[in-house]
Amino acid sequence: MKPIIEYSDFRQYMLDYYEERKRRSAFSWREFSKIAGFTSSSYMKVVCDGKSKLSRIGVERTGAAMGLVGFEMEYFRAMVEFGQAATEEKKKAAYENMLAIAKVHKVRVLEGDLFEFYDSWQNPVVRELAPLMPGATPGEIAKKCYPEMTAAEVQQSLNFLTKAGLLKKAGDSAFVQAETSITGTPDATRLALRGMHRQMSKLATPALDLPVEQRNFSGVTMGVSRESYERIVKVLDECRRQIIAIAADDKNIDQVYRLNLQLFPLTKNVKECENE
Repeated sequence: MKPIIEYSDFRQYMLDYYEERKRRSAFSWREFSKIAGFTSSSYMKVVCDGKSKLSRIGVERTGAAMGLVGFEMEYFRAMVEFGQAATEEKKKAAYENMLAIAKVHKVRVLEGDLFEFYDSWQNPVVRELAPLMPGATPGEIAKKCYPEMTAAEVQQSLNFLTKAGLLKKAGDSAFVQAETSITGTPDATRLALRGMHRQMSKLATPALDLPVEQRNFSGVTMGVSRESYERIVKVLDECRRQIIAIAADDKNIDQVYRLNLQLFPLTKNVKECENE
């Protein structure tokens, strides 16, 4: 099976371990649970199915049952914390710990690039802007950004993007976008994207001061049912796909824009409140 560092979902790792053991010899959930010291013969399966959590003691027992030692055990502890964290703050801290453990042991987490790409609004902006300015210095690229970046920040972003394969050099100071895409598990992707959405939402506020011919803001406050909400989301998804298609067909790009599609509740559900 894959090295543990290539996982971010501890349940998937446990399941793959079980399947690998079962493939090589007679191995059951009962035996797996027994080796880990649990009285319930199906406890390991219940955990892998997401129907139960691992306690701190359970983490140690499970890791030992799978033969994890050293940094692999450290990584497993962090991975469980990431998977079971109740808040986004704790989840992010656990994921950063996973990346730090991997880095110390000179191992690359495949999803680390995804997390780093979305960790700063600067990365997607530089990825779009750098190819539009062949021959430009990092300082010249920085001055074209809202808000303005430093030359050092642009250089740092360029270094990451080329290392991750998201930009390719086309000469001494020119770049082209690579077709490489960054993907990850749903949990890691959601965490990374939530951070990016927060940053981009903050950038939208000062954009209100730009001339009206350069920006477009509109909104509506309305009451909707769950059924209407789901219909609206489908319309927004289709709108987003059409906008992406328009941008993909553009052969004369001269600026980088961000589109935020935001639909969020301003009240609690009144019908649920009546039953409280």
